[in-house]
Amino acid sequence: MSRILLKAFLGFLMRVLYRPKVEGAEHIAESGPVILAGNHTTFIDSLFLALVLKRQVFFIGKDEYVTGKGLKGRLMAWFFSSSGMIPVDRDGGNGGVAALMTGRRVLEEGKVFGIYPEGTRSPDGRLYRGRTGIARLTLMTGAPVVPFAMIGTEKVQPGGKGIPRIAPVTVRFGEPLDFSRYEGMDRDRYVLRAVTDEVMSDVMRLSGQEYVDMYATKARAAKAA
Repeated sequence: MSRILLKAFLGFLMRVLYRPKVEGAEHIAESGPVILAGNHTTFIDSLFLALVLKRQVFFIGKDEYVTGKGLKGRLMAWFFSSSGMIPVDRDGGNGGVAALMTGRRVLEEGKVFGIYPEGTRSPDGRLYRGRTGIARLTLMTGAPVVPFAMIGTEKVQPGGKGIPRIAPVTVRFGEPLDFSRYEGMDRDRYVLRAVTDEVMSDVMRLSGQEYVDMYATKARAAKAA
C-alpha cells in the first residue's frame, strides 16, 4: 500500500513537472526475474527508474538511509523502503557479498532487481568501467539483463545533491541480454569481465556517454586528491 501511495503521489508530480520520456519499456518481461543494469549520474536515478515502470524495482541502498532517528529518520525509512530500496551495510568487510546475495534472493523470487554496474555515481558524467557483480548475478540466477540509460537526470540534480531542478528526462531500455551460454562459469574471471563489458557496451550505446576504462571510485579519488 505504501508503494502504491508513493508512486501515485510522486508519479503524478513527476509526470506534471518532468514529463519523462520512456523508450523500450516493452523489453522488460511482465513476470519473472529481470536484472536492470544502467548508468548512474545522480542520486535521483533510482527514483525515476522506479516510477516509470509498472513492475516494482528493488535495488541496494546504504543502510544509513533507513536507520535515522526521530521523525525525519522515520520518514526517510518509509520513503526508501516504499521505493524498493533494500538496506545493506556496504561499508563493512562483507558489503559486496551481502549486496550480491541480496540481489540473488530478489531474482530467485522472480522480481526485478536494479543495479548500477559502475558501483557508484559517475564523478563527471562519463561512463566508467563496470564491476563484475552484474555478471555474477546473471550467471548465478539465469536472469536476463536489460540495459538502460538515464538521460538528463544529471541536469535535474547536478552533483547528486540539492533541490531537483526542472529538466527533460529520458529513460531508455535496450533489448534483453541472455548469457545462458556461460552457465556454470560464474567463477571464471575472464567470463565475468566479458559479460560485464558487454553490458556496459550496451549501456554506452543507449546513453551516448563517453566511456572511460577505469573504475569510477578510482576516478573520484583522483579528482578529490
